[in-house]
Amino acid sequence: MADINRVILVGRLTRDAELKYTNSGLAVCKFSLAINRRRKNGDQWVDEANFFDVVLMGRSGEAIHRYLQKGKQVGVEGELRQSRWEQDGQSRSRVEIFATNVQLLGGGGGGRSGGSYDSDTGPEPQSHAEEENMGGFEDDVPF
Repeated sequence: MADINRVILVGRLTRDAELKYTNSGLAVCKFSLAINRRRKNGDQWVDEANFFDVVLMGRSGEAIHRYLQKGKQVGVEGELRQSRWEQDGQSRSRVEIFATNVQLLGGGGGGRSGGSYDSDTGPEPQSHAEEENMGGFEDDVPF
């Protein structure tokens, strides 16, 4: 059986996205997500935040970085990658999510919601009718 390395997250940006370029001109968009979860601690429910660093490479990073503002809710699909290095004689490591697809969701950041940015194809076109329908559901929802 093949190994699987897939992650899907929905959370809010903790800061505005950064866009930098490698020496060869490849765009690298970096941002951080906060994912909230509730857990029970004794009789009390406690909110706990987890933070994840995300990297989006190439044209899709260039296209979406201006919409990735602090507080904006996004969905991220990608894979985990671990970097290892040595600093001051100690081994260090970091796990980042290398995104293959970033979905702009509603809320926060004041930007327009909706739209998808795939690392392979770039921005996904969205029709005017889709934009108008984003706020509601059709009456024939199957659940």
